[in-house]
Amino acid sequence: MSLGIAVLTVSDTRTLDDDKSGNLLVERIAADGHRLAARLIKSDDRYGIRAQLSNWLIDETVDVIIITGGTGLTGRDLVPEAVRPLLDRITDGFGELFRMLSYADVGTSAIQSRAFAGSANGRLVFCLPGSRGACELAWDKIIGLQLNTSTRPCNLVDIIPRMKESPDQPAPKRPSNRD
Repeated sequence: MSLGIAVLTVSDTRTLDDDKSGNLLVERIAADGHRLAARLIKSDDRYGIRAQLSNWLIDETVDVIIITGGTGLTGRDLVPEAVRPLLDRITDGFGELFRMLSYADVGTSAIQSRAFAGSANGRLVFCLPGSRGACELAWDKIIGLQLNTSTRPCNLVDIIPRMKESPDQPAPKRPSNRD
């Protein structure tokens, strides 16, 4: 299944020409049969990030949003603070797994990453560190696999249609094995 994926690089210094992380993600998106719905670079400004994320959360061509950069510990790293208030749910396992896998590459420096994921308005949102290596690890070991319908026992693509279910409505009746 081909998904529309938007990529936002958060940086005060990068351009589309020298954005190695964003370029890697664009390459991986195409190689895995998805389509690039949008790509932008925004400065480290929490309200600018929120505004762009909000626009993509209502864009029918966007199924997945990947934000790279701004997940560290410095004063300008504010993606978690900008993005979390807009999420309906946090996917705790993503950040945990990302840091576990990162440990093999960067050792205890993995604790400096505040990478996380969640969902909002039926869309998946992944927030990654800005390094090319971190984006490669996240896509190759987690995101790319979860955006592939052949990943078993389950994948995120299979649940995208159900992410807009109302919590106030009863679950649809499913046929039982006894019927």
